Amino acid sequence: MDSATISALGSKMIDVCTSLGIKIVLALLILIVGRFIIKFILSKLEKSKGMEKMDPAVRSFLMSFFKIGLWVVVIISIVSVLGVPMASVITVLATCGLAIGMALQGALSNLAGGIMLLLFRPFNVGDYISATDAEGTVREINLFYTVINTLDNKVISIPNGALMAANITNITKEDFRRVDLTFNISGADIAGARQVMLEQMQANDKVLDTPAPPFAEPLEGIPGGICFTTRAWTKTEDYWDVYHALMDAIPTALGKAGIGGPLPATQIVTDK
Repeated sequence: MDSATISALGSKMIDVCTSLGIKIVLALLILIVGRFIIKFILSKLEKSKGMEKMDPAVRSFLMSFFKIGLWVVVIISIVSVLGVPMASVITVLATCGLAIGMALQGALSNLAGGIMLLLFRPFNVGDYISATDAEGTVREINLFYTVINTLDNKVISIPNGALMAANITNITKEDFRRVDLTFNISGADIAGARQVMLEQMQANDKVLDTPAPPFAEPLEGIPGGICFTTRAWTKTEDYWDVYHALMDAIPTALGKAGIGGPLPATQIVTDK
C-alpha cells in the first residue's frame, strides 16, 4: 500500500470520526437541552390554570402521559441526528413494539385500566377505598398504578389492571354513612333497652335524622339473651367519632339502667 493510499485512508477516517464526533456531541446536547426543556414544559403545565382546575386523578394521568410523549420526541430527535434512517427506525420500532407488547401485556393492561378508571371514575384522589385486599386513601392515579396510603401510613401501589377488574368499595364517596352496632343483653327488659339505646343516639349531636332517624330493635335470640341492633346515620367525616362515642355511651347507659349482658350458661341451665 503506497503512501498516497494510506494518506487518503487516514483522511477518510479522520472525516468519519469528525462527523461521528459531531453527531455524538449534538446528540448529547439534544439530550441535555431536551431534559431541561421537558422539566420546564412539565412545570409550566402543572402550574397552568387549566391543569389546576382539573381533577387530581386526571391531572396526574395527563402529566405522566405528556412526560412519556416528550421523551419519545427527544429520543427520536437523537436517533435522527445520529444519522439512523427513519424508515429503518420505524421498522425496528414496529417489530420491537410487537415483541414488547406481547412481553408487557400486564403493563398494557395496567395502562388500559388507568384509562378506564379515569373514564368511569369509581373513585377520586382523596377517597377512602377498599379493593384487592388493600384499604386506604387514594393519593395518586398514574399511568400504570394507583397509589394509596393506609391508616398506619403505609404506601401501597395497586396495578390499575387488577384494580379495574376487582370489586372496589368507595367508603367515602357518599355524604352520609350509617353506623351499625350490635349489643347483647339479657332480654329481661327489651322495651327499656330499646329506650336507652335510642336516647343515647339522639343525645349525640352528630347523629342525624336523615336519611333515617336512629333505630334500635332486637335482631335475634342468643344463648341467655337477645342481640340488639342499632343504626344511626351521620356525615361521612363523622363516622368514626359517632362509632366510638356510641360504643362507649350505650353500654354505659345500659349498665346504669340495670340492663346486663346475656346470662351465663350455668344460670341458663339452672333456670330451666
